[in-house]
Amino acid sequence: MTDAKTQIDTTVKSNDVVLFMKGTKTMPQCGFSSRVAGVLNFMGVDYADVNVLADEDVRHSIKEYSDWPTIPQLYVKGEFVGGCDIVTEMTLSGELDQLFATKGVSFDKDAAEKIREANA
Repeated sequence: MTDAKTQIDTTVKSNDVVLFMKGTKTMPQCGFSSRVAGVLNFMGVDYADVNVLADEDVRHSIKEYSDWPTIPQLYVKGEFVGGCDIVTEMTLSGELDQLFATKGVSFDKDAAEKIREANA
């Protein structure tokens, strides 16, 4: 698993935004992964997606790496942000916008506002 942890660390540190998920950004394979990928896709965020179903070592190691028991897991500029519930709450409160703005990650502010309006 050391190789998997090294691979995870390299991926997290070499991409501004990374989503470890079940499936891919274009074909999520679970509802929670689909929700987070959908938010990022709709907001036009450029992110790397890592399909944990394709590598059992990565699937287990990511949970140890973050000390977080569930997938998906979102990382921004090397920092663990959270899973589906946290990303959803942050999106609806505007905290995700603030995080992206603070970290210099480009996103569509109008799309973020549309998500909030649709869920108000």
